[in-house]
Amino acid sequence: MFDKDKLRRTAAKRARQDARVDGERPGPFMTASSRAIGRLYDPTDIAGLDYERDLGAPGEYPFTRGIHATGYRGKQWTMRMFAGFGSAEETNARFRYLLSHGQTGLSIAFDMPTLYGYDSDAPEALGEFGKCGVAVSSLTDMEILLDGLPLRDITTSMTINSPAAVIWAMYIVAAEKRGVPRRELLGTIQNDILKEYIAQKEYIFPPEPSMRLVVDTIEFAARELPQWNPVSISGYHIREAGSTAVQELAFTLADGFEYVRWCLERGLGIDDFAPRLSFFFNCHNDFFEEIAKFRAARRFWAREMRETFGAQSERSLWMRFHTQTAGVALTAQQPEVNLIRTAIQALAAVMGGTQSLHTNSWDEALALPSEKAARLALRTQQVIAHESGVANTVDPLGGSFFVETLTQQTEEEAYAYFRRIDDLGGVIPAIENGYLQREIAEAAYQYQREIDGKQRTIVGVNDYVLDEPVEIPILEMDPQGHSRQVERLERVRRERDGREAARCLKALETACRNGENVMPHLIAAATAYCTLGEMCDAMRGVFGIYHEEAVV
Repeated sequence: MFDKDKLRRTAAKRARQDARVDGERPGPFMTASSRAIGRLYDPTDIAGLDYERDLGAPGEYPFTRGIHATGYRGKQWTMRMFAGFGSAEETNARFRYLLSHGQTGLSIAFDMPTLYGYDSDAPEALGEFGKCGVAVSSLTDMEILLDGLPLRDITTSMTINSPAAVIWAMYIVAAEKRGVPRRELLGTIQNDILKEYIAQKEYIFPPEPSMRLVVDTIEFAARELPQWNPVSISGYHIREAGSTAVQELAFTLADGFEYVRWCLERGLGIDDFAPRLSFFFNCHNDFFEEIAKFRAARRFWAREMRETFGAQSERSLWMRFHTQTAGVALTAQQPEVNLIRTAIQALAAVMGGTQSLHTNSWDEALALPSEKAARLALRTQQVIAHESGVANTVDPLGGSFFVETLTQQTEEEAYAYFRRIDDLGGVIPAIENGYLQREIAEAAYQYQREIDGKQRTIVGVNDYVLDEPVEIPILEMDPQGHSRQVERLERVRRERDGREAARCLKALETACRNGENVMPHLIAAATAYCTLGEMCDAMRGVFGIYHEEAVV
């Protein structure tokens, strides 16, 4: 890209610049991932960059600059605010509120019992109803949750993993009862079980049967729901657990390629399922590091899909991803400052080319977001989209000496992690021996040490501290919500056809034992108003439950 004589002259000037340290504060100068940052970047840092091989035009391989030629000039990112609390009625009201204020996609958060496959009246659910998301225990709850929402016109994302196939079955049945055929359904179910073992820990079954369930959903989607993303391969929770940006990227892509291998072993054609694989990333505070991460991710995925897995369809090479601003970056101290953090993170996600975005609310370090806080978070995206000008051109930082250097370094460091994972025998062995968990724990420990030692400033936490009480409105759930939920569950069990429900549960258990795809059986069970807990119990009886060994 650069003339060799000019590069030599630039290198000489750079050496003179590097020798000048007068007026420079001590530092350290580093990214959020503790990567050292140079004072200056110039053509010598990217002398080996080949434009066609490493960048290309937007919409062209290797998609470093974006998967769409026109960027946001052609299609704006989906503004998908993550929401869910209390009962299905309460969450439905929040979705209607957000849609009325300009949200363009749904994103459903489920409560802890639902995430672990328990009904709201199970002993294991005591005290956890609706606290971190909405409770969905049966098709009736799903029907209430989706009541009046324009399922034919918008995409729906559901953040659930171990019982993902069950919840997805309920969604499909609820939509079809509303007159929306499954082939027309648009959306994503997270369904990324590998990152649960690595970071979030909301698993039920052991890894092998859990992977089988993921492949079942991918196979079913390829056959019957061609517009649905059956898995959202998620780095978000890996980053929230304390990983660096490179670890987030490397471990997420390793998980993605593991799903690809399992699908190929099932006999699926790469171009039959790969176009519907999607991703979900975190966006932390370091503006340029995050942009570089997103650009490296697209290039990495495209190259491996084409060169390692032999994908032919261009859409199989696309990395399509949702981004959420960093929950772990929110502070309970001076929470209004979180508005600024979220704006910077959201801007980085857009500059990095995300297809979908959630912006955290400023009060989430203390409580579930109030209506006003959620509206302000949505307005952050709208200001970026309509007032900042950053959506007017594609990949506006492409060619930046600094960003291209960070992009290259991120990719190279991610490949180093790939080699280590391969040496251990792959993702599942790396999980089982604790390697991935230890890497994240060590990164989190390093980051906290830097904060404690004031090598890293967190505004309002270890500097610029105020001794003032925090005064924010706290969201309150309906105190009668749990009672209504339990009564509804009892009514569902009482009024359904008990024989049909029992037959469907038995058929599901048999399918689990003999290796059939479970999705048709889950859909039949959901239609018969079998509950989430009943369906998960049928699978627990066959697959068992997973207990993680202590990582030391």
